[in-house]
Parts: sequence; structure tokens; C-alpha cells
Amino acid sequence: MRKKVLTALAVAVTLVGVVFGGAFAFQRKLIYLPEGGPPPGAADILPGGRDVTLTTSDGLSLASWYFPVAGAKTAVLVAPGNAGNRSFRAPLARALTARGLSVLLLEHRGYGGNPGDPSEAGLALDARAARDFLIREAGVPLVYFGESLGSAVVTELATEHPPSALVLRSPFVDLASVGQRLYPFLPVRWLLRDEFPTRDNVARVTAPVTVVYGSSDSVVPAEQSREVARAAGARTIEVPGADHNDPAFSAGPELVGAIVG
Repeated sequence: MRKKVLTALAVAVTLVGVVFGGAFAFQRKLIYLPEGGPPPGAADILPGGRDVTLTTSDGLSLASWYFPVAGAKTAVLVAPGNAGNRSFRAPLARALTARGLSVLLLEHRGYGGNPGDPSEAGLALDARAARDFLIREAGVPLVYFGESLGSAVVTELATEHPPSALVLRSPFVDLASVGQRLYPFLPVRWLLRDEFPTRDNVARVTAPVTVVYGSSDSVVPAEQSREVARAAGARTIEVPGADHNDPAFSAGPELVGAIVG
């Protein structure tokens, strides 16, 4: 009997080790979800759109889209969420350029046919390459806009390079707080290699901050976004009934209005 118990215990420990080991080894495959290959050219999305290359400090060349507007007084750096590619953000670029803002749709490493593997440190370098490009090309005040995971990316950027304004859509407290909800059976905070501590970073941002979120967000609970807003002393815009990927967050009036200011 004792031998059977020990055998069963050994099997259980092995299974737990396999689950935890797999979760650690493949976690970035669960976090970063690029979809599709390289999208069409920027000019196919909007007349005057440009296919541009951002060069990161670690030597990657990242294809992205830039939509300049003649006489624009502001340019927007758009940091995407964890899924899709830049074509998913085309409606937002159309809406913002129609309001007179130049727009850079950043495409991270590993997304949209770009080289490299996404990580917290890597995305931080990508955002800096995007800012450097806009400083050179636009020469006007910058607004950083990030959606979900992208909110964490631009918030970290803002701690070092303050924009004229920071707009966060559906920001989370930190990545572990979201991961624990999705995988309650795992010790997510112990396993995660990427932290994205949005709440802690936003408290250090000196620029004006606006937080936009949906009241019915099933991925990032509204309370997490409100907690980020409280840490920043931010203006908040709640979209009633909106879920995480609601059409309102594609190019809805609340979102566009928050970015235009």
C-alpha cells in the first residue's frame, strides 16, 4: 500500500512539474499572439501612408506604418495590444488623421512579418525606436497611446521620455494580475518572466494621463483600469457595456476624443 501511495505521489509531482515547466517555457506563446504575415502597404490603407522601418538599439529593423498629416500639430505613437498586426489598428489611424493628427502604427518585433521575438525588454526597445522616428520625422509634440498590453509599453516609455499626453486603453495593474485570472490554477506571479508593472510605472509619469476602459471588460477588469487611473491621478472615460475588444475601441468617439484631447 505504501509503495502504491509513493508511486501515485511521484506521478502527481511529475505531472505538476510538467505543467509548471511547460507554462514557464512556453508562456510567451500565450502572451504574444501575432496573427497573419506582413499586411499590405500603408498607401493601400490611407493615401499618403508610408511604409517605414524603425531601427532598434539591438539591431532589428521593424516594418511599421506612418501616416503624416500636413500641418499636424501633434503626432500619435500607437502601441498595439498583444494580438493581431498593424492592419487591425487601421480604423484608428483613419479616424485620427481625419482629425488632423499624424499617426505612427508601431509594429513590434515578431509581429506583422517583423524579425525577433517579443518580450518586455524587447517591446521597450521597439517603443523607443518608434519615438526616435517621430522626433525626427514629425517634429511636433507627441501623444503616446497604448491599448491593453501596449498601455504598459508606452507607460514605461513615458517614465523616461515624457510625452505631451499619455492615453491608456484598458490598462492592467500588471501582467500577473491578468494572468492569474486567466490561469487561476498556476502560480502566475512566480512563473512570469515579463512583468509590465503599469500601475507602478504610471505613478512616476509627469505627463497628463487619460484612461479609457469598458465597464464590461472580460479580460482586464474595469477595476484594474480604474486602479491604474488612481495611481496616475488620471482622467477616466468609461465606455458603458464595452468588452475588451469592443468596436468602440477600434475607432469609437470616446477613444478618438480622448486621444485628440
